[in-house]
Amino acid sequence: QVQLVESGGGYVQPGSSLRLSCTGSGFSQESYAIAWFRQAPGKEREGVSCVNGNDGSTYYSNTVKGRFTISRDAATNIVYLQMNSLTPEDTAVYYCAAELISVWDRYSGAYYWDRDEEYDYWGQGTQVTVSS
Repeated sequence: QVQLVESGGGYVQPGSSLRLSCTGSGFSQESYAIAWFRQAPGKEREGVSCVNGNDGSTYYSNTVKGRFTISRDAATNIVYLQMNSLTPEDTAVYYCAAELISVWDRYSGAYYWDRDEEYDYWGQGTQVTVSS
């Protein structure tokens, strides 16, 4: 049974950094694509970043490119999202999501990684609030 648990959210000032963790169980990272999404109040959920567990390819939305870094630790089955230079616009609930690579590839995951329908497994989310 695939399970994902996010942690690391919090309340920080603009310009600060946070590192989110997505701890997985019931699966091996090497066989999954794992993504981070976020949803701000009143807005649709948006893809932030993704890592292909098979080949290590990474993907970022234009709004976070250069500020956020996704990484993975296969030994602990954790995927991290390092977030730097945070702004109030980054305030949202952050979710991690996972999908089998074989399924993700079938639906062109490398092109549509930021669509939530690409992923079957979701965590409960962690709140990130950036405010002065």
